[in-house]
This record gives sequence, C-alpha cells and structure tokens, in this order.
Amino acid sequence: MGEVIQVSDEVAAALADGRPIVALESTIISHGLPRPRNLEAAREFEQILRDQGVTPATIAVLDGVPHVGLDESGVRRIAEEDLAKASVRDLAVLAALGRSGATTVAATAYLAAQAGVRVFATGGLGGVHQGAGDTFDESADLTVLASSPVAVVSAGAKSVLDLPATLERLETLSVPVVGYGTDVFPRFWLRESDLPLDWRVDTPEEIAAIIRAQDALGTRAGMVVANPLPAEQEWDVAEHDRIVAQAFAEADAQGIRGKAVTPFLLLRIVELSGGRSLEVNLDIARNNVRLAAEIASALAA
Repeated sequence: MGEVIQVSDEVAAALADGRPIVALESTIISHGLPRPRNLEAAREFEQILRDQGVTPATIAVLDGVPHVGLDESGVRRIAEEDLAKASVRDLAVLAALGRSGATTVAATAYLAAQAGVRVFATGGLGGVHQGAGDTFDESADLTVLASSPVAVVSAGAKSVLDLPATLERLETLSVPVVGYGTDVFPRFWLRESDLPLDWRVDTPEEIAAIIRAQDALGTRAGMVVANPLPAEQEWDVAEHDRIVAQAFAEADAQGIRGKAVTPFLLLRIVELSGGRSLEVNLDIARNNVRLAAEIASALAA
C-alpha cells in the first residue's frame, strides 16, 4: 500500500502506536468554502483534533498520489489550488495522469479504510437526490460505505436530498445509522426531521463498542453517526424551508437537471441566506470533528 497511498509519518506513527486518528475530507476545503476562509477552516479542524490529543489525517490526492495525512504545504495546496473533485472512481485516473484532486466523502472513506483509519468527520453525507427515480442520481457515498469499515460522523445528509430514500438505501446496503443523542435523523442545517432512527447512542464509548463489534462479526460496512448540531447553532426552520424551496423552484425554472442540481442549490442557498448557511456549515463541521475526536479516543482506549 505504501507505494500507492502515501501515509504521513505522523499518521503512520499514530497507527503503529494505536493512538486516536480522525480522517478529514479535502473537498469541503477545496470546493465548499471561499478563499482564504477555507485555509483557516482546514487548519482549525486539524487543531481541534490536536487539542484533544488526536492525530488529524486530512486526505487528498496530490500529483497522482493519494495522501492520508497532509503536512502544512499539502493543507495549503488543497486550499489554494484549483483541484478536481475526486470520488473513488477518479482515484485511478488521477494516479495514472499524475493529477491532483480533493477527495469527496466517498473517496476519503475509501482511502481512510485502506490506511486503517476507522473514524472520519465530515459535514453532511451525500445520498439519494430528489427525482432519482428518473435520473438515477445517487451519491457514491452510500455504496462506498457498504464496503469501507469507517464510522462517518455527519449531521445526517444534506437537506436538499431525498432523505427517506437515502435512509432506505443505507438500510439496503447494510450500513448502520445511529443517532448521537437523537432518535430522529438530522436534516444537516436542522436538528430534526420526521424520520425515526432504529438506534440511538449517547456516548462515544457506545459508538466505539459498535465499531469493535463490527470487527468481531467480520462485517465490512462502515457506519453513519448522525450528529445533530447544538440547538443554539441551528438555522431558523422557517427561513431554511423558505430558502430551500425557493432554490428548488429556481433550479426547476432554469431547467437545471442531473448532477448540476445540487451544486446549484447549495450555492444559491448560500446567496439567498446572505451567507447564513455557510456559517452553519462551519458550525456543523466543528461539532462533528469534536465528536469524532471523542469516538477515536474511546476506540483507542
């Protein structure tokens, strides 16, 4: 694996010593935040982990080489260069052509699993898109989690997706979804939905125990830890619903279809909210990174 995937010395040492590690994606830095705010966020997410005694493993493909753990120059590259958005299907292409790419949730989970990193913090999971019955538009995040034993801490799935269908697909793929301190699936920017979850956990130790049980049983699926953001950071529900509905209506009026829909919606929601959705995105990411650190520490213990 060392010839194909470059594991940083820091991450390799933590793996060898059994110390806690949390994987971080690079797409949120490269494509999800404006410059130079994205570089500040990348450094902040890593520092949150270090402050809790956890080794950060930010993942990206640089010059054709998948990296699990970046040095300062690597972090700066994902923030300042125009990188391709890389899912699992793109990894071999980038490797063969010597190109660079920011890893999505799917590619990050895959590479983390290959390196032996078991916990991954992100903002929101991808899922089944609205109208997927006609377009077959579904995120690779779901299918990759079916074969990548990584616990992904997220604030549910993005609320512009078809959340009931997303949960159905995760069930079909045998990916467990557990609510952290919640009995319902979060809606990313919002704490709650009307979608009940089968399982609730209330401590990082319980999540670590589930990961160990998955290993003992030999299951290869990952796990979704649905972590709602704190109530004081939640976006106003009425404003959220109004803006999301308006963004969908504009996408339909402009004839936007397929893969172009979600990027259009997310950008338009930032514009319509006056940047409020972006600030909530950052709060979500910070909250998930903190919980992931606690889970990784419990697992290492």
